[in-house]
Amino acid sequence: MARLSGQIAIVTGAGQGIGRTISKRLAVLGATVLLVGRNTNPLIEVKGEIEAAGGQAELHPLDLLRVEDIAAFAASVQSQHGRCDILVNNAAIGVLGKPLHETSPESWDSMMSTNLRAPYLMIRGFAPLMIGAGRGHIVNISSLAGHNPLKNGAAYAASKWGLNGLTYSVAEELRDYGIRVSAIAPGSVNTEFGGGGKDGSWKIRPEDVANVVALIVTQSPQSFVSEVVLRPARKP
Repeated sequence: MARLSGQIAIVTGAGQGIGRTISKRLAVLGATVLLVGRNTNPLIEVKGEIEAAGGQAELHPLDLLRVEDIAAFAASVQSQHGRCDILVNNAAIGVLGKPLHETSPESWDSMMSTNLRAPYLMIRGFAPLMIGAGRGHIVNISSLAGHNPLKNGAAYAASKWGLNGLTYSVAEELRDYGIRVSAIAPGSVNTEFGGGGKDGSWKIRPEDVANVVALIVTQSPQSFVSEVVLRPARKP
């Protein structure tokens, strides 16, 4: 039997890059994956790939900036499935290449809303389901930029430093309920995030991040992985 058989996994930013790969990996492990993203067409593609491989997935187009939409989604999941075993907060945006004093307030607000506020809202929506079940995994996809200075990316770095602080604190709040909250902080990943371009052969692959997610959500109940820092094996 697949290790996650019967479990419900939610992945934000599931239509592309890291989120797409995580979704497919969780489906291979037996979870029914609820694919969350702003655009429907990429989610349809991922759902088709999962089902072609014998997995199960559902489409859930969602605006992570709207409180009421997330609340309605959480209520829908509770009504239809009665559980949420895994929540992967992966969706993120990065406006890079400018010093902070040239970064617009709109760009700042967009990054903070997507990278930090949305994980808060998703945890707010789904932690009660996990508390009721006495178990669950929350995995927040952070970044090495949440540990190190990032020249010409201060706003993005600030959002990821904030996400790390949120993760560490919520882990303490929820661990007594049997809920394990983890962060993954990858370095440069070979996706289109942040503009992509140039030779990405030296970078981490999305599959590398998905492997870590799989490791985290299949831990025995006696332990949890609080954080994984994932670096490229070599520098560019």
